[in-house]
Amino acid sequence: MFEEMKPHLSELRKRLAISVAAVIVLFFVMFAFWQPILDWMVMPLKEVLPEGSKVIFTKIQEPFFTALKVAFFTGFIAALPVIFWQIWLFIAPGLYENEKQMVVPFAVGATVMFLIGGAFAYYVVVPFGFEFLVNFGSQLFTALPSIGEYVSFFTKLMLGFGLAFEMPVFTFVLAKMGLVTDQTLKDFFKYALVVIFLVSALLTPPDILTQFLMAGPMILLYGLSILIAKSVNPESKNKDEQ
Repeated sequence: MFEEMKPHLSELRKRLAISVAAVIVLFFVMFAFWQPILDWMVMPLKEVLPEGSKVIFTKIQEPFFTALKVAFFTGFIAALPVIFWQIWLFIAPGLYENEKQMVVPFAVGATVMFLIGGAFAYYVVVPFGFEFLVNFGSQLFTALPSIGEYVSFFTKLMLGFGLAFEMPVFTFVLAKMGLVTDQTLKDFFKYALVVIFLVSALLTPPDILTQFLMAGPMILLYGLSILIAKSVNPESKNKDEQ
């Protein structure tokens, strides 16, 4: 059995190596621009900070490690087309010949959906969430947020929304491979609701509004995934015809 898995493990190592190499190369590229990127990241926070508040650092090494976080995060985002390309090449042997040619649409579509998720987080969720958190208790305390903690929270939020918006893309792939059907997703829906709200509670600020701002789109994306599975899954189509 191990001998049978060897080619797959070798292929997996190859795809991982290429993906990691892409992230590392782009990490060094992005490190040269970490300051303007960080300014863009901090902008939503600065817009809601009360007068007299400012972003600070509390540890000597914090600015340097923050720069590394910024460079790694943006390097990962920039490497997404390569990463999704490698994912497709890894699963391609299980597809039909005409389906294997969809590597470019998959890589582009998955990257675009990730960026849409990140943009939704940046322009919709972040302003609401940070305004609530910063202004809560501002009459009693002065807000002095740490840059390192802020960047960690910001990147977690962006990655969470980006990955959530991949749901329709990966449903398409799994349906193409015959691993899921629309009925499978429908049957799992009640459990998916629990998972969605748990993920929303973990990744968003602790207020109901921002949690629903994440859970709402995820539920809609799950519904879209059901329609996608129904339209592309051969087994589902055959049942409909019968």
